[in-house]
Formats: sequence, C-alpha cells, structure tokens
Amino acid sequence: MKITVVGAGAVGASCAEYIAIKNFAAEVVLLDIKEGYAEGKAMDLMQTASLNGFDTKITGTTNDYSKTANSDICVITSGIPRKPGMTREELIGINAGIVRTVSANLIEHSPNTIIIVVSNPMDTMTYLVHKTTGLPKNRIIGMGGALDSARFKYRLAEALEAPISDVDGMVIGGHSDKGMVPLTRLATRNSVPVTEFISDERLNQVKEDTKVGGATLTKLLGTSAWYAPGAAVSGLVQAIACDLHKIYPCSALLEGEYGLSDLCIGVPVMLGKNGIEKIVEIELNEAEKAHLAESAAGVSKTNGLLDV
Repeated sequence: MKITVVGAGAVGASCAEYIAIKNFAAEVVLLDIKEGYAEGKAMDLMQTASLNGFDTKITGTTNDYSKTANSDICVITSGIPRKPGMTREELIGINAGIVRTVSANLIEHSPNTIIIVVSNPMDTMTYLVHKTTGLPKNRIIGMGGALDSARFKYRLAEALEAPISDVDGMVIGGHSDKGMVPLTRLATRNSVPVTEFISDERLNQVKEDTKVGGATLTKLLGTSAWYAPGAAVSGLVQAIACDLHKIYPCSALLEGEYGLSDLCIGVPVMLGKNGIEKIVEIELNEAEKAHLAESAAGVSKTNGLLDV
C-alpha cells in the first residue's frame, strides 16, 4: 500500500507521521514545492521509526510527481493555511489553482488513486477535484467532517467531565464556522443520550464551541491546527487501505441524497477499499434538515466563485 501526501507542512507531516505509526502502509511519499523540505521532513520522521516501532518507509521529493506513481491513496494538504481572522472561504483564489494543478499531476501518475482533500475551503476544493479530474465520485473524499466530529467529541467529553472513549457524536454539513451541523440530538455517552447528563444550555455551548473549533485554534496558534487534522486524515486512509467499512462524516458529492445535488458537503459515509462504499442517509428532524440546507446554500455560494 503506497500513500502520497502533497504538502510537507505541519498538516502534511502530521498525516505522514500518524499513517506511519499505525504501520499499515508500505510507503508514504511526502511531496512539496520547497527545495529539500519534504526530504528533510521524511528523514526526520524515519529517524523516529525505531523509537516508535513502525516499518513504513517514508520518502520525500521536491515537486517530482514521478515519485508518487502508483499511489493507492493521495492526500492533498497543499495551499495557504488560515491566519487569525481569516475564514476558510477567503483562501479560495490561491488554493483553487494549487489544488487543480496538484490533482492533475497526481492522476497522471496514479490514475487509479483515491484522493482525500484537506485544503481549504475544503468542501469547495473537493467539488473542484470532482469537476476537473473526471474521477468517479467514490474516489474523491473531503476530510472535514471527520475532524469536526473529533472536535465535537472533545467538547462533549469536556462538558460531561467524561473519558472521551465514552463519548460519541457526529458533525455534518459544511466545513466552515457557520456551516457545521453538530448533531447534538444524537450525541451519546455509552449509548445514553448526553441530554441525560448535561443541560440544553450547556449542550448548545458545546455546539457553538465546536463550530468555531478551527478559528479558536488559529487565534491561539497564529495558523491552522495540524495534529487533529493529521490524525483525522490517518483515520480515513486506514479505513480505506484496510477495507474497514468504517463510517466517518466526510465531504462527498451528493446526487439527491439528503435532498441535495451538485455539491460536496459533509455526510456520513462508509469507507472501504473503493473509497466511499456508501453514503449513509440518517433520519434528520426538521431543524437539522433546515440547518443542513442553510449550510448547503453557503457551500454552493462558495462553489460559485470557482472557474470551472
């Protein structure tokens, strides 16, 4: 199993690290446009192999896509990250050009690959890959919902004062501060609805804190987060590579599911060796449907800024 990660910055390097540590891939290739940068990150990571107990080979290359040939899964993290006060949507101009070029180069050398998009605005960048590559919809996946759900569970565990392993919850909708739809109604602690343990007011605070999870970190760090995004990507990659049929919320191209069409947005999907094996339609109440429709309208508006 060969995995390529394009962009050797903080997010890309974290992706490579977490994938390697899980030890299910034979090779991870890091690619970056900055001379020697990916090679240096790969060497540094390989020097942790004996300490962390993995046998995955990590290599780096400066913009040589021939080194990515025959990759089973490709991850696109490249693009400019958010700065404090920026929305993900403000990144669209420069990142669209980068993602368009990167995806074309990847497919030239790995025509059967599955692509995972991390670059922001993530739903729109995922849609761009659909529109410009011609890959089947099951082989193009946006990472955002997996990350947003991890942040939701962190906030739930915090509010419940519970071990995070006790907590389950999901975020659907767009990967943006206003577009996320944390499904508080369905959140549980060991299969018991969280409403049995915390007030509606506290649960609403959890929802709002989840929606600004990325912005909160950007303000604290001065740039986008990297540990949780890297871990989210590694979970998706492992589910595909090991044919686990795990369900994650991911940005997928919808063609009537949830009453939506011609856009990519976060919904539960089952991941296996073919990428998206199934889009899982769950029963939403009227308020959740309205929030998802509002989120979809925002994503469609951002998609309209694309030149496709």
